[in-house]
Amino acid sequence: MLALKKKTAALLAVCIADKFGEGLLTEDEIFGMLEYPPDKNMGDLALPCFRLSKTLRRSPVDIAKTLKDSFFCEEFSEVSALGGYLNFKISPSKFARRVVTDVLTHGEKYGSGMTGEGKTVVLDYSSPNVAKPFHIGHLGTTVIGHSLKLLHEFEGYKCVGINYLGDWGTQFGKLIVAYKLWGDKKTIEEGGVDELVKLYVRINNEIKAEEEASGDSKHSDLGDRSRAEFAKLEHGDGENLELWRWFVSVSLEEYEKTYRQLGIEFDSYKGESFYTDKMPAQVEKLRNMGLLELDDGASIVNLEKWNMPVCLILKRDGTTLYPTRDIAAAVYRYDTYKFDKEIYVTSAAQSLHFAQWFKVVELMGYEWHDKLVHVPYGTVSINGAKLATRTGNVILLKDLFREAIARVAEITREKHPDEAECMEIAEKVGVGAIVFYYLSNNRMRDINFMMEDALSFEGNTGPYVQYTYARTCSVLERVTGDVAMTEAELSDVEFELAKTLSVFPERISAALAEYEPSIVTRYILDLAAAFNRFYHECKIVTCEDEALKSSRVALTKAANTVLKTALRLICMQTPDKI
Repeated sequence: MLALKKKTAALLAVCIADKFGEGLLTEDEIFGMLEYPPDKNMGDLALPCFRLSKTLRRSPVDIAKTLKDSFFCEEFSEVSALGGYLNFKISPSKFARRVVTDVLTHGEKYGSGMTGEGKTVVLDYSSPNVAKPFHIGHLGTTVIGHSLKLLHEFEGYKCVGINYLGDWGTQFGKLIVAYKLWGDKKTIEEGGVDELVKLYVRINNEIKAEEEASGDSKHSDLGDRSRAEFAKLEHGDGENLELWRWFVSVSLEEYEKTYRQLGIEFDSYKGESFYTDKMPAQVEKLRNMGLLELDDGASIVNLEKWNMPVCLILKRDGTTLYPTRDIAAAVYRYDTYKFDKEIYVTSAAQSLHFAQWFKVVELMGYEWHDKLVHVPYGTVSINGAKLATRTGNVILLKDLFREAIARVAEITREKHPDEAECMEIAEKVGVGAIVFYYLSNNRMRDINFMMEDALSFEGNTGPYVQYTYARTCSVLERVTGDVAMTEAELSDVEFELAKTLSVFPERISAALAEYEPSIVTRYILDLAAAFNRFYHECKIVTCEDEALKSSRVALTKAANTVLKTALRLICMQTPDKI
C-alpha cells in the first residue's frame, strides 16, 4: 500500500497543478493527506479536499469532482467524488499480485525501509536492581525495550542493547548487614535471588520496626549500620566487595533464565557501579562551567528557568545520585558508540528525572544532547495494589511463566503426547501469552494485572495469533513446488487479506516513529483475523482451479511470512504446531 500511496500522491500532484496551478501542494504533503476510508464501500483510499478548499476558496465537493474527471491510474478500478473526498477503489487482482509478489520476493525483510543503515542506536532497558526478583513490573521495560531494539534492527540500524543493572546503592549496605546477621551461604546458593529477597524484606521490616519504636523515622540502629556498610563498600572494603560481587552473580544467574525464555540477549551488562570512577570528571566539568550551586550543603543545577525543580548532583555528604551516574554513563556511551540516538525505556514515573538530566547535558555543551530519548510506559499493579519488593507484594515472572506454561501443557498434551514436544510448545505459547497481553496495550496505559485475563486462551490473545501462524504452516506443509500469484480473479476476502498484508510497512514505520510496539501487536491481530476469514471461506489446497489454487497458496505463504516477522518483532516465538 505504501508504494501505491506514493504513486497516487505523485499523480495527484500533477493533476492538482494542471487544474488549479503550481505550488499548491507537494507530493509529500499529498501523501500525508491520503487516508483509509472508514467504510470500505466508499473506497480503499481517499483524499480529503478541505485543505485545498481553504487555499482555492472553492467548495471541497467541487474540487473533488474536478479532480475525479481528470485523474487516472491503472491501479484503480473506480475513482469517485463524495462529500468533499476523492475516493479510490483498487483493482483487486492486480493489486494483490503486486503485494504478494513483493512479500515473497523480500521474505523476512518485507516491510523494512532500511532507513537506519549506517546509524547506531543505543538502547538502555530492563535494568533490574540486583538482589531483587524479576517480577511483572519489570516486564514493561524488558519487552518494550527489546521490541524497540528488534524494530530498529529491522530498519537497518546497528543496535547496542545495554542492561544498566542497578548494582550499586545503599540497598547493598542493607543486604550486607542482613547477610552478616541472618544469612547462610549454602541456603543462598540453593535458593538464589529468592533468598536474597527474603533477607532484604526482613531487614527493611526490622528497620521500620526500630523507627516506629523510637519515634524517629530517619534513624535506626540497623539503618545506621547499613549506611556504614555501604560506605565501606564504596571505599573498597575487601570483605564487602566480595559479598557484593557474589550478590550480583547470584542475581544475574536468575535473570538470565528469564531472558532465555524471552529470547533476549544484551550486548552490555555495565551497571551503575561501572561509572563510579567516571562521575568525578562530570562533576568537575559542571563546577568549572559555573553550573553547580550549593543548596543546604548539596550541589545542584538550578533548572527553575526551564520550569523544573533543581537537579541534585551531589548530596550534602558528597555522594553522587542517579543524575550524576546517568550523565557519566551517557558521556561514556557516546564516546564508545558514537550513537545517533540513545533510547531509555523506563517507567513514566521517571519522566521528570530524565527531563532534568537531559537538560543538564545540554547545558554542559554536549552536542549530542538532542539524541537522548526517554520512552516512558505506564505502571503495573496487582488487583489495584502497587508492586513493592520491600513488602513482598510482587508476582514473580518465573512463577507467572511457570503457571502459563503448565496451563498450555494441559491443553497440548492431547495433540502432542510426546512430553518433550509438548513442553517445548507450551513454553513458547505460555510465555508468548504473557508478552502479547502486555504489548497489546499502548505503552502509556496503566495496567492492572489480572492473572486470568493474561492467561486466557480465547479472543485476541497471544495463543490465538500463534495458532493462526501454525495454521498457515499446516496449509503450506501440504503444498509442493513453487508458489506464485496468477491472473485469477480474487474474492473480497482474498483482496482484504492482500490489503492487510500491504499496510505492514506503514505499521512498522508508525511503531518506530512513536516508539510503540503495540502498533505491531494490533496489526498482528488484524492480519490473523484477515487470514482466518480467508481460510474459512476459501478452499486452498483442495481448490480445483489450479490458477486460483496457486494464488491462494501464495496468499497463505505471504501471511505466514509476515506473521512470523511481526511476531518476532514483539519478542514472540512462532511454533509450527500447537
